[in-house]
Amino acid sequence: MITRRLVLVAAAGAVGSGWAWRPRGARAAGAFSVSHSDAEWRKLLTPEQYAVLRESATERPFTSPLDKEKRRGTFTCAGCDQELFSSTTKFESGTGWPSFWAPIADAAVGTERDTTLGMVRTAVHCSRCGGHLGHLFDDGPRPTGLRYCMNGIAMRFKPLAA
Repeated sequence: MITRRLVLVAAAGAVGSGWAWRPRGARAAGAFSVSHSDAEWRKLLTPEQYAVLRESATERPFTSPLDKEKRRGTFTCAGCDQELFSSTTKFESGTGWPSFWAPIADAAVGTERDTTLGMVRTAVHCSRCGGHLGHLFDDGPRPTGLRYCMNGIAMRFKPLAA
């Protein structure tokens, strides 16, 4: 718990009142099944979504409505609409970002090593469009022990039809 708080404090300090670092440039066009030029991504996404999904920025903690989303449904990629997470794996992590203990399918997300800010972390991206979603940590609940700490701005929520 102390480690999670220290990371949260460090992340909150890094993001200040706006968007955080950008560890990588936009992902290469053509590397994923959904691919657009930089100019096309800028037209398709809001500036905030572009910063997170294409430039690996981080939204400020506790600012996403998806962090408090309690309805049953599916969280999809804001860049390509791929299903990423089910509400059944969402949990309250206390970090200020929507958190899940597993993706909807292993193939829905990809991971890569991220060494920005002097830390070694695992970055998570959408396997269809390559959009940066957040980071993966090993301090989550059972049954996986994982915490997929996602940027809410990088996702959309589709409630389950009643």
